Formats: sequence, structure tokens, C-alpha cells
Amino acid sequence: MRGIATEATERALARIERLDGRLGAFVTVVPEHALEQARHHDAMARLGVPDGPLAGMVVAVKDIIDVAGLPTGGGSLTRANAAPAARDATVVQRLRAAGAVVVGKTHTVEYAFGGWGINVSLGTPLNPWDLNNPRAPGGSSSGSGVAVAAGLVPAALGTDTGGSVRLPASFCGVVGLKTTAGLLPNHGVLPLSTRFDTVGPLTRTVAGATRLLAALVGEDAHRLVGGAALSEEPASVLARGIAGQRIGVLSAPDATLHPDTRRVFEETQRLLESLGASLLPVSLPRPITTYAANFGMMTALHGYREYGALAEAEPNALGAPVRRRMLGGREVTATWLLAELERQARDIAAIGDLFADIDALLTPTTATPAPLLNDCDEDSSPAIFTRFVNYLDLAAISLPMGLSAQGMPIGMQIAVPGFHEMRALAIATALESMRGGPLLLDLA
Repeated sequence: MRGIATEATERALARIERLDGRLGAFVTVVPEHALEQARHHDAMARLGVPDGPLAGMVVAVKDIIDVAGLPTGGGSLTRANAAPAARDATVVQRLRAAGAVVVGKTHTVEYAFGGWGINVSLGTPLNPWDLNNPRAPGGSSSGSGVAVAAGLVPAALGTDTGGSVRLPASFCGVVGLKTTAGLLPNHGVLPLSTRFDTVGPLTRTVAGATRLLAALVGEDAHRLVGGAALSEEPASVLARGIAGQRIGVLSAPDATLHPDTRRVFEETQRLLESLGASLLPVSLPRPITTYAANFGMMTALHGYREYGALAEAEPNALGAPVRRRMLGGREVTATWLLAELERQARDIAAIGDLFADIDALLTPTTATPAPLLNDCDEDSSPAIFTRFVNYLDLAAISLPMGLSAQGMPIGMQIAVPGFHEMRALAIATALESMRGGPLLLDLA
């Protein structure tokens, strides 16, 4: 008799086989290994052995994160001959220990260096919300966002250096949690910036993100403010409500919003007020466009440090957009970097003062819904509203809060101080419930 884990895995594998040929979310699927994992969990359940909190949950993993026995391709032809990983990344170990079934690895922008989700070397997953008109899936965790949005899997791991979990969450209509730098171990994850890289979940619901966070932090839960609340069901978080929460809204966002994004942003503010939250106009130490630009220069520098030899090689196997970004890092001077690091330290102190007066900061996740792929400018970035979160050592969640006139999802971002992920999850839980539940796409 098949158990719950086996049935869930078989459903996911069948859906992947039926839909992913068109979507292109997965790089590798391991059906035999996934079913072996599932049958093991079911056998343990029949013997009465307690399983983990993610028992039987089918999960996909971004292809810059090591999965034992599979090569870590990094979205790049430069790793075409990479040997299989000898062991799981620490975050994958924690998922397996919690009972999750790893079903395969998902596409990524090359070396996780791009926000639109485009990979000119190995192919770009299609945003499942508009298969007739190819649109940006968001990146760099493009395949993870598409796999979750299309219902191929209920959850996936991504990474976020300047928005790479939240951008696909926004464009694909799912929940994406950017964790605090240092909360989760990056051992076994290909680096882009050791200073800013973080691992985080993409899920269909806020409850799913809460469950994955609990499994991922594991014994490090003591580092998470309010970590004891990780064991609570989201319903109990919702029951407490968010009345009295002080939500900051940028008084001068310094970025032009698409009319539908502005509408959903205003609707979200009204929902928060109806839940008893107070909205307060606030300003960041510097404009968000300044953070976006300067963060881009810092990330280019980090990328060049990691992969400069690949970028300089002739003939070159990197995709042209990623190569240009990496080569941009060699132009960053030490004088500029030292001055920027001093400004960053001052800004982090100032944002601490700001969060003494507010509990969370609400912004759109992206300024527009997912654009057509042909309209994406690879020399620009959609990460205007996400990069400041990484730069200032904050945590944040993106959740879908509405649709554009063309039926594309629109994400809102809730930013909180570092290690306060549970606060963001509580606010997101209330908003998700208030808007009528998660935004689910039903592909035939």
C-alpha cells in the first residue's frame, strides 16, 4: 500500500513530466531517488517511527546548491563537466532530516547573477501565468519560482543576494522569504557574494514558508528573534492579529510604479489599516535607487572576485549579460569601495534607529508585473525595491497581493530587522488571509 509521501511524490513527478517540457523549470529530475526517499518515509510511518515536520513534502533545489550525487551546474556551460556533489549542502541535509523529498534541481540565472531570470546559455524557464506570451520568471531563482507557481512542487529552495528569491516570487505569484545573512549556512552553495548571499524558501503559501524556515534553521533557531514561535501554527499567529503594528511606507519611493502595482500597493495599505495596523511615512537614509545602483557595483566586484578568471577567458563560455556584469567588477576602485563600506555602516546604524519607530516596512517587491521577455533590458535590473534589504542586513518576505489588468501577479514586500523573520511571516499570514488566501495558478 502506498503511503502519503509516495502518493505526493508520484503526483509531483507526473505533473513535472506533463508540464515541465514546456515550462523548463527543472534542470534535473530524479524520479527513482525521489520515490526511494518517499517509500522510506512511508515505511518508517508504518513502523510508528516519528518523522520530521516536513514529512513527505516534495521539494526542489536551485542548481547552485549541492545535492549529493548530482552535479551543481550553476546555470553555466563553464560547469558542464562538474563532478557530482559528494554530499548535500547543509540546508539540503536539514530538509531531508525534516522529512522532505528532494525531487530534482531547478534552473538558475548563470552563477545566480541576474534579476530577470534570463539564461542565454542554458535556457530561460517560462513564467506559467502567461504561456502564450513568454514573460520574465524573475531571477536568479527562476526555476524554483516557476516550479512552485505551476504547482509542480509545493516548495523549492532559492538563494537571494539582491532579490533572487523575492523577484521570482513577485513575478510568478508565490511567497518568497529572504532570510537574514548568517541565519542559514551557505556551506555547499556556489557563491556570488559571500557578504550578501542567503538561502530562502519559495512556497505557495505563507504557512509553507513558515514550515520550511523552521526546518532550515533547525538547531540555530535560538538565533531567530521569536524563534520559539516557529513551532506555532500560522492560525495561532493570525489569531493574535497585527493590531497595533506600525508599518512604515516610503514617503518618497524614488521609483516609478506601474499603475496596477500602485493600485495593489494602495489596496495592501488599506488592508493593513483594516487589520488594525498603523501606517507611518518614513524615509531611508538614502534613496532606494542609490542603494540599487551601489549594491550593483558591490555585487559586480564580488562576482569578479569569484569568477573573474572565467569572465576574462578567451574564448569565453559565459553568457554575454553575466560576463558583462562580472567584468564590471574590475572597474570598481578600492577608494570607492572603502567609502561605500563606511556609508553602509552608517546606514545600517540609521536603519536600526528607523526600526525603533516602526515594526515593518511595506514596499512593492517589483515596480512592475512580469514584463515580456523581449522587453527585458539585461543592462538594467528589476531589483530596485529589493537590494536595499540585503545592503542593510534586513529580512523580507514577498507575497502576491493582486493581479494586473493582464492577469499577472503583483507582489508586495514586507521588510523587517535582521533575524525578525517571524514578524514578517505573521504580517504576511494576516494579509494572505485577509485577501482570501494564497494566489494559486490552476494549470490544466
